[in-house]
Amino acid sequence: MSNPPDELISFLRAEDDFLIAVHFDPDGDCIGSASALAEALKGIGKKVTLFCETRIPESYFFMSGAKDFRTIDDLVSSGLSCSNFSAMVIVDANSIKRIAGEKNRAFFDCYEGPVAVIDHHETESQFGSIRWVEPYEPATGMMVHELLKKMNVALTKSMASNLYTAIVVDTGNFRFDNVTPQTFLAASELASAGAVPADIYRELYESWSTNRLALFRAVLSTLTLENGVAFMHATKKMFADTGADSSDAENFVSFPRTARDVRASVFIREVAENHYKLSLRSKGDLNVARIAEKFGGGGHKNAAGCVIKESLENIKTAIMDELKVLPDSR
Repeated sequence: MSNPPDELISFLRAEDDFLIAVHFDPDGDCIGSASALAEALKGIGKKVTLFCETRIPESYFFMSGAKDFRTIDDLVSSGLSCSNFSAMVIVDANSIKRIAGEKNRAFFDCYEGPVAVIDHHETESQFGSIRWVEPYEPATGMMVHELLKKMNVALTKSMASNLYTAIVVDTGNFRFDNVTPQTFLAASELASAGAVPADIYRELYESWSTNRLALFRAVLSTLTLENGVAFMHATKKMFADTGADSSDAENFVSFPRTARDVRASVFIREVAENHYKLSLRSKGDLNVARIAEKFGGGGHKNAAGCVIKESLENIKTAIMDELKVLPDSR
C-alpha cells in the first residue's frame, strides 16, 4: 500500500477553497474518489467545488456527490473562473489535457495557484506542483482511502460507499490482475464503515436501462475475432436508433475478455466521421497502454484508451500492427 506524502496532507490542511477536477468521460473511480475527498475536506471546514468537463452519467447518480459536479459552463454561468479558487486537486488524472479538451483549456489559463495530483495511471506527465502518482495501485479510490486514514478523517457511510465503488469499478469487481491482498483489506474496511457491496454491485451491473441493453445487442453484432484480438464498434446511428448515450457503452469492451482465447479486446466508438474513441483491454502481460500512447492516449497495462482520426478499417489494421510488435503479444 502506498503512503500519502506529508506535503500533500499539509497542502490539504492549509488551503481553504478547492477545485477538485476529474477526467472527462468520468468513471466510477474518479467520481467516487473525488466525491469522497470533497466530503472529507468539507467536513474539516474547507470550501470545495467538484469539476468535470463532461456530464456525469446518470448510471452513477446513485453515488453521493455525483450530481454535485460542475462543468465549465456551470462555473462561468455562476460568475466563477479559476482565479476564484486557492487550490486545485486533480483526481484520477495527471495532465491538464485529461481534464479539459482544447476548446476549454483556456479556462484554466488564469489559474496560478498550487495543483495537487492524485492518480494511479501508468502514463503520466509532469503536471502539478504536488504529485502523488502510484501506477501499481489498482484504483485511485485505494489511494484516497489511505489519504483519509492518514489525515484521521472518520469515514461516513457515503464516503465509504463511494470509495468502495471506485475500487470495484477499476478492479472489475475484484476480477482484474491489479487486485492485491491490500485491495481486499481496503474493501473490508470500507464495508465496515458502511459500504454495502451487494447494493453497489446491483447499481453498477444490474441496473441497465432498456436503451443500454438495445445498444449492447447492436454492438455485439459487430464482434469480430482476429488472432486473439476482439473488435467491436458502435456508430453514432446505433446510439440514435437505441436512444442510448455514450456513457451507456461503458464496460462493453470487457465482455469479449470472457472468452478463453481472447487476449485483447478493442471497443471503437464513433465520435464523428473518421473520428473514433478507442477503449482497449488485455489479459496478463499484454500492455495495451503502450499502444494507446502511440496514438496520444494512455492508461494502464491492461486498460487504456485513445482517440484516432482515421477510418474504422484503418484503425483496426493499425491496432493489429501495433500488437504484432509488442514483445509480450506473442
